[in-house]
Formats: sequence, C-alpha cells, structure tokens
Amino acid sequence: MRNEQTRTKDAGFDARVEGIVYEPKLTLRMPPQVTAGTALNALTHCAEALYVPDHNDESDEHALQGAALIARHLPAVLDDGQDLEARTALLEGAMHGGAALRVGMGLGHAMAQSLGGRYGVPHGAMNAICLPPALRFNADVAAFQIARLGEAMGTGDPAGRTEELAAIALDTRLRDYDIPRDDLGELSAATAERGAAKANPRVATTGEIQQLFESVW
Repeated sequence: MRNEQTRTKDAGFDARVEGIVYEPKLTLRMPPQVTAGTALNALTHCAEALYVPDHNDESDEHALQGAALIARHLPAVLDDGQDLEARTALLEGAMHGGAALRVGMGLGHAMAQSLGGRYGVPHGAMNAICLPPALRFNADVAAFQIARLGEAMGTGDPAGRTEELAAIALDTRLRDYDIPRDDLGELSAATAERGAAKANPRVATTGEIQQLFESVW
C-alpha cells in the first residue's frame, strides 16, 4: 500500500490472512494493461523466489510452475481477455507466484517498490520493467536458478522473454511513466536500503542500481 506522506510502499506483512480465493471469472473484464502488469508482477515473484537466500525445494516448485503457466498463457489472455481457460491457467500461475513469494523478494522488486512508492505508478508495470535488468545483474551469481527459470518459460533468455511479454500491452521505459531522469540517483539510494535489495544474491551498490535504472529509462 502506498503511503502518500512518506512516498513509500508499506508492505503490510502484519495482516492476518484467513484465506485466499481465486475466481478467474472475476478477471474476464480486466483491462490488458492491468492483466499484463499483474501477471508480470507474479512472474517477478516466481523469478526472484528462485535465488533469494531462504528459497527451498517447495518454493522452487511453486516458482517454476508459476513461471511456466504465466509465460505460456499471458499472450493468449492478452489476445482474448474473455478466454476463460487461459484466464484460469494464468490465475493459477499467479497463485503459484503468491506461494513462492513467502521466501522473499530480490532487487527487481526493490526497484519496483521504490518507483511505486515515490511516484504512484502501477506496481505490476514497474516489475515488468525492472525484472529484466535485475536478472541480467544476477546472471553470474544465480546462473543455475535463472537457467531453470528460462527452461520453465520455454526460453534461453528469460530477461528478453519478459521484455517481449511486457511489450504486448505495456509501455516499457520509465520515461513513459513520467519518471524524471534527474531523480534516478536519489531513487537508487533509497532502493539500496530496501530489504528486498539486501536479500538479492548479488549486493548492489547505489551506483550499480542507478545504472540499472538508466538502462530502462
């Protein structure tokens, strides 16, 4: 949830969840931009759950199943939002992403959260933009996990495939969302302090994060 006073996103981890209900029929009229953004947010949870420190066999299985379902069915849903079978499979992928999320998040999410908190831009779209550079940044230290992600997504280049999926329905540069380039230094410093950034398998300095932001600006 966005705190307008502090211009940050508060996690809400103190909520007591009694149950989660997934009903694909409620998503049939979801606009393409919202569909793509929320699906790629779920994909980001799947991707980063594979290489955060607390990942385990159970979370890996959820992450890989979720990534496979999202990558396979998102194009069909964006082609025909009324396709209930594809919507159901996509929502199942998001469900697995939610289960994988329990082990934590990484740098891509930290970047997206900083953007959303500061500017009130869509969280899903920011994840769609920030996941590819985060995957490339982590390529040397999480090569095995990223290769597994690519296999699940049916590609040898999961970062590139994420960009392709985003481009179907979303603007894919930060400038398209009126993010001021002059703010990237301050934004990067704030990102480096987020818990998700600190859980990333490769430590990212403020300067390195700014380079990642610049690459998608």
